Amino acid sequence: MEVAFDNKTNVLNAKLRATHDNSVVYTVSTDQTIWGRTYTYLKDANPALGGDASIVGGINWKRKTFEVNGQRKSLGDIRRKPGGLLKKSRFWKWAEDREEYDVVHHDDTQWQASCTSTTKVEATFSVPRRPQLFGRQKPLVLNLSRRALARDEVFLILVFIYGEMKRQEQMNGPGSW
Repeated sequence: MEVAFDNKTNVLNAKLRATHDNSVVYTVSTDQTIWGRTYTYLKDANPALGGDASIVGGINWKRKTFEVNGQRKSLGDIRRKPGGLLKKSRFWKWAEDREEYDVVHHDDTQWQASCTSTTKVEATFSVPRRPQLFGRQKPLVLNLSRRALARDEVFLILVFIYGEMKRQEQMNGPGSW
């Protein structure tokens, strides 16, 4: 599955559109207060039983929790960092019966999630290094393999949103200019 975010570099409020027919697959929306963001929702625009869009996942930024299909887990339970100072990898795993993914950001242009058992890249998330002031901005593009789609689609989308927001905060933080 290949989808593009329709809101330039804003991963917190966008529609994820299929690149082959431009149909909306997911909607991302975020509640914010004057102190910052509180909750990011991932809504399925095409629920299996029809009807209105349903919330399939979310990130509670204050409590540092992820929620996938009604199941909530803390960041510490689903992410681990390898030892060493120079390691860029983060290992993400939703449950014991699921795959673990090594998520890395390469060259300020792309996130990659590789399955740790097969070392195969199962998902990529292409992002521009810095937003352009003039001209057409390339959209953020997310690619998921069939294997990742079958088990960890919602989880990986949330992982990429979380990682990209942390990267943007780091780029725009003190001392980044």
